[in-house]
Amino acid sequence: MRTPYIEIDLSKIEHNARTLRSLWGQYGIEVMGITKVDMGEPHIANALIRAGIKMLGDSRIEDIMRMRKAGIKATYVLIRSPFLSDVKRVVTYADISLNTEISVIRALSKEAVKSGKIHKIVLMVEMGDRREGILPEDLDATVEEILGLKGIKLEGLGANFACFGGVKPNQEKMNHLSLLVETVEKKFGISLPMVSGGNSANFIWLETHNTIGRINNVRLGESIFLGVETLYRKPIEGLYQDAFKLVGEVIECKRKPSLPNGETALNAFGESPKFEDRGTISRAILGIGREDTDINGLTPLVDVDILGSSSDHLILDAKESGLKVGDNVAFTPNYSALLSAMLSPFVKKVFKEP
Repeated sequence: MRTPYIEIDLSKIEHNARTLRSLWGQYGIEVMGITKVDMGEPHIANALIRAGIKMLGDSRIEDIMRMRKAGIKATYVLIRSPFLSDVKRVVTYADISLNTEISVIRALSKEAVKSGKIHKIVLMVEMGDRREGILPEDLDATVEEILGLKGIKLEGLGANFACFGGVKPNQEKMNHLSLLVETVEKKFGISLPMVSGGNSANFIWLETHNTIGRINNVRLGESIFLGVETLYRKPIEGLYQDAFKLVGEVIECKRKPSLPNGETALNAFGESPKFEDRGTISRAILGIGREDTDINGLTPLVDVDILGSSSDHLILDAKESGLKVGDNVAFTPNYSALLSAMLSPFVKKVFKEP
């Protein structure tokens, strides 16, 4: 098979999604499956649907369009704040969008009225992670204006954690979000059916919570695909951590000194690499590099060490593995490596069907 390729085990993804849906569901919390890491790949989206997930979220409207074109029936959520320049496609293809800017919401309103649609929005509240969100003190004024807009339905409130600032979604944060929801509902005499409390980083909170409060939705990507929580990347019991395997082919294998020979400067990426003197070693080069994936996010599945990489080459200490030219070497990717590999047109996607 042509390399590099990423093997995608759809049955393991479906198992993880079904297990997490059941786990969160026992507390009345619906799982939104986040498909951005795989560019809305229809095979993977279908695995989520088979697992019983009814809501799919993605940061790119193009990915949502791809899944719709493939005939996948779901409620689609645009999870990145819409571009002001792209409100027409958002209203056309997304059922719900997460929003923070009133100017964008006004534009969505105009487009929805023009299209004869009702577009649902979830207001994201800034809860300390310092990525997107309306400050809590500005929430009332924003809600008041939204309720006066035609073509828009305020579906709920949400918050994001552990993406930019690494802030944990703990009980205090969840209580605060629940209080904001109840305050808004009471002040404006409305009901907010969706309270999206976070993402795969919320797993430890779920294990240690005192009360769920009003949280009834979480946005899960990494925990479904890689089987880990995202505060400390600890495996979640009962989930697979190897639904994805990235495979590269050996294109050279020779015994060479481990240290460069000559006066050194910056490498191709402007870095000053440091090398350990391992003596003369068996060095294997794979035909995969930074153009294909995040090399720092790869864990080899054989006993080799990653020494470094360039755009197109991955350098290994082959140790006692016996690697030779033409052999394949498999790796498990972390989220960053998976994202890069799924986005690369040079990495073939191979699906292992249930």
